[in-house]
Amino acid sequence: MAPVKKLKKKKKKKKSKKGAIVAEREKCSSSLPPEAKAVDSDWWQSFCNKNSTPFIPSSGPSLHDEEEERFKHFFRVSKKTFDYICSLVREDLVSRPPLGLINIEGRLLTVEKQVAIAMRRLASGESQVSVGEAFGVGQSTVSQVTWRFIESMEVRACHHLSWPGPTEMEEIKAGFEANLGFPNCCGAIDATHITMTLPAIETSDDWCDSERNYSMLLQVIVDHNLRFLDIVTGWPGSMNLSLILKCSGFFKLCESGERLVGPERVLTILPSRARVREYILGSGAYPLLPWLITPYEERDSFGFNAKHQEARRVAERALLQLKGSWRILHKVMWRPDKHKLPSIILVCCLLHNIMIDGGDGLKEGVALSDHHDLGYKEELSQVVDPQGQALRDDLSKYLS
Repeated sequence: MAPVKKLKKKKKKKKSKKGAIVAEREKCSSSLPPEAKAVDSDWWQSFCNKNSTPFIPSSGPSLHDEEEERFKHFFRVSKKTFDYICSLVREDLVSRPPLGLINIEGRLLTVEKQVAIAMRRLASGESQVSVGEAFGVGQSTVSQVTWRFIESMEVRACHHLSWPGPTEMEEIKAGFEANLGFPNCCGAIDATHITMTLPAIETSDDWCDSERNYSMLLQVIVDHNLRFLDIVTGWPGSMNLSLILKCSGFFKLCESGERLVGPERVLTILPSRARVREYILGSGAYPLLPWLITPYEERDSFGFNAKHQEARRVAERALLQLKGSWRILHKVMWRPDKHKLPSIILVCCLLHNIMIDGGDGLKEGVALSDHHDLGYKEELSQVVDPQGQALRDDLSKYLS
């Protein structure tokens, strides 16, 4: 994945949170003409008035519950999590010149409204024109605001997507064993295509995948709670899953003995008392490696494949949720900048994790109902490592 731009952090003076926010707003409005200094603080009510489609809450009789569900419907997160996201990007959105970020009524866009515009664009996948109309701003404003938000989030929220430490990993392994039966399992791997249209001048076989779509690949490793632990993106859709794995930093770390090297687990119920190292689960499109366990290609006698498929479905479900929640990744993107698209994908993955970390949970009704890569056929890998084969046999006996 292309390196992310680093945003310079400013030294902050100690002040109350309220005082800091007021100072930021004054700083933003000081360079604007007097008639444009009013702040559009009632953006949520204005948005509701413009989007008055009847809304029936799934549960909860109170007006408060209905408003909270309406908010989640449009922006995917609770108001509490939305405020947290605003706190992450506030400094960047306030400190950079807000030229042109004034709505049609001549009022300065607040940080909250800017975040709402960006998140609605990502959540709905609607055109910039449609999103702009919903907020009373122009297409160029939606474009500016969304990109400023993405640039800030990929730096300020990056701590929400990192490889777990030893304590966290023990919790993940315990979760996989308790829920799915696999001992010492650290995650499941899968990948999906982000489809797009390209200008004729940019079209090439590199970006044209097996289904004749122009696409970019996203590879993810997911824990038992559908949380992303590692992602790789930016590679053309023409690559197969085995190759994108080999090009990833995760592969290099595993092969060099720097990842998936935690404590082994002794399978005491087996006569051989086999020792099981840390590993992840993947489909037959991936190579069978000492640290990546795939299903048997032929019919297995212990029912291992069915249990394996159930366990690695956590990755499939996470991608269904990702594309369902952040529909910009599900719809065919209209001529995206291929250099910016990895950042958009990354921020959607960060938002997915923030929803889980913030306690919002993932709404099943939002997830895609079909496969996240509908229409794509899996190309089976023929790579079989003897150590991976031995580990798979031990796991098969243990699970039987």
